[in-house]
Amino acid sequence: MAVPRGKVSRMKRGFRRSHDALKAQAYVEDKKSGERRRPHHIDPKTGMYNGRQILEPKSEA
Repeated sequence: MAVPRGKVSRMKRGFRRSHDALKAQAYVEDKKSGERRRPHHIDPKTGMYNGRQILEPKSEA
């Protein structure tokens, strides 16, 4: 059975947990429309990604 070698100090525990913090989601400003969108995601309103039309634009019906 696995047994820990010794007590983990508060500092070492904190180093391990430092990557568990929640980070704010990144947004970039769209070059054409000026609206904010997630990077590396298709824009749902226009259907554009990386300057190419990927999806049909969302209709305002």
